[in-house]
Amino acid sequence: MKLHRKDILGIKELSVDEINLILETADSFVEVSTREIKKVPTLRGKTIITLFYEPSTRTRTSFEIAAKRLSADTISISSSTSSVVKGETLIDTAKNLESMNPDLIVIRHSAAGAPHMIAGVLNEPVINAGDGAHEHPTQALLDMMTIRSIKGKLAGLKVAIVGDISHSRVARSNIYGLTKMGASVHLAGPATMIPYGIENMGVVVHTQIEEAIRDADVVMALRIQTEREKQCIFPSLREYARHFSLNRRNIGSAAKDVLIMHPGPVNRGIEISPDLAESANSVILQQVTNGVAVRMALLYLLAGGNA
Repeated sequence: MKLHRKDILGIKELSVDEINLILETADSFVEVSTREIKKVPTLRGKTIITLFYEPSTRTRTSFEIAAKRLSADTISISSSTSSVVKGETLIDTAKNLESMNPDLIVIRHSAAGAPHMIAGVLNEPVINAGDGAHEHPTQALLDMMTIRSIKGKLAGLKVAIVGDISHSRVARSNIYGLTKMGASVHLAGPATMIPYGIENMGVVVHTQIEEAIRDADVVMALRIQTEREKQCIFPSLREYARHFSLNRRNIGSAAKDVLIMHPGPVNRGIEISPDLAESANSVILQQVTNGVAVRMALLYLLAGGNA
């Protein structure tokens, strides 16, 4: 099966078959990163541009590593070092980059819909590396890969997502993906961080963290996104941690083999206790490792695998 689409802009638009194809392709690339020489010639001669209008460590680096392990040439551009500081629009930037004949563009932007906008005017594939509070499809894919690699399945699992749901593109993409794949998704967070009507996405909403994580197979803590919050929506970080931080006490109601996840960066002691982040149940670093394989799979499927 081939991926019959030009772009990866969100999980919402992907079918179950497409998600399975991406995850299975990612599985096949895991071994490459364990070799002494971590490189295959799959995308030799291809050029990948990463265009990041927001700060990033894991996503940006793993896309660049993924491209290089597939032997592609990579160009990294940030807003602070581009002509955007001179007033150039996103569309003009994208079209100027296209005139240099790249093979694929990866973009992260603070505005929801920005990747969709440039995908509509470019002939080259576009991958959404996170757009505002909208979606973060590659994060959801690596999260699903991590869960499936350990649990052997996604269908039938109870997954609890805890924290700042309103501002989290990670939460939104995971809800789309996990529910499509047959998991039961439960949410918990302060009432001011739960979007109105989110139950319509097929999730169960709880006001108490203990209710959400009871018997959960997977618990995912989300980062408090202070950069997206324009007003105070909880009294203090200390108050948030008191009621919604994952710790040894509340995680005890989850399944004994529960997986503890976090998309990063982790605010230790606020979203999750340091000892829990370092525990045997934590797969936070495995998520990062799988991120390289997922992004290799997407670059391959969009820039090389369908050729």
